Amino acid sequence: MTLSFIFPGQGSQKIGMGKELFDSSTEAKEVFEEVDNSLDKNLSKIIFEGPEKDLLLTVNAQPALMAVSVAAVRVVENFSGKKLHELGDYVAGHSLGEYSALVSAKSMTLSSAAKVLRLRGLAMQNAVAVNVGAMAAIIGSDLSTIQNLIIKSVGANEVLEIANDNAPGQIVISGHRKAIERAIDNSKEMGIKRALRLNVSAPFHCSLMQSALEDMIDPIKNLDILTPELVLCNNVDALFITDPEKIKDSLINQITSRVKWRESIEKIKNQGKVNQFIELGSGSVLSGLIKRIDKNLDSVALESIGDIEKFAKLV
Repeated sequence: MTLSFIFPGQGSQKIGMGKELFDSSTEAKEVFEEVDNSLDKNLSKIIFEGPEKDLLLTVNAQPALMAVSVAAVRVVENFSGKKLHELGDYVAGHSLGEYSALVSAKSMTLSSAAKVLRLRGLAMQNAVAVNVGAMAAIIGSDLSTIQNLIIKSVGANEVLEIANDNAPGQIVISGHRKAIERAIDNSKEMGIKRALRLNVSAPFHCSLMQSALEDMIDPIKNLDILTPELVLCNNVDALFITDPEKIKDSLINQITSRVKWRESIEKIKNQGKVNQFIELGSGSVLSGLIKRIDKNLDSVALESIGDIEKFAKLV
């Protein structure tokens, strides 16, 4: 049996994330310093001290979350005395977490990931004017019902699409703000348990991000990507990919495509080899989703030094 490592995406950011790792580990400190140097910006100060409004900016949140995840990976490798590919076979990341996964699998350098995530965050933030787009979480419903909700709620020349299939009963929709508001209103009469507008700065993972996708084609195509040391299960197709050119295409298409997180976890599970999912980075959102996907799956989040020390003793 083996492990699969998973990496969180936007929404998991919080002031102070990674600070204990920074203070306790030379390897973690070097990660934050390299990201700061690569961006020519003291991102670490924003991560550790805020203000929160600056950390919430997509252009900062994306490289920040990646830095925290990679710092956790470096501490795991130091404490265990093993490289990640010696501990597990698969990686997967939720949206921007896919970049964290690729850095951790030695497919992409830390510096190049930081730079391209800053560009990605800026492109996504600028793709849609403020208050034009929105996102909402739909709780306690299935894909078929939500597809009907979309048909009922979307107006002429509007976009309303499924952005994240996170877990059974937890799906996120994205699109024009007015269409999202209609969907929230219509959800009540369709027997949906709860529909909640999300506090996000743009309508991610829908076709409103098309200009961001176009802006990112060249930066992603120009990345030096190697075959990852662990197999990546990607967001766009929920398929295993290791070919660098296919990885680049996947990262580009991901910007406007649905995050197939439920399908990705099921794909890894169905290989019959993974006995535990290890979440590396800020928070434990993904570990919670895995329990919703399959209550028999084991998942643990490694965020603190204590968490990592305990894990390292077992491997």
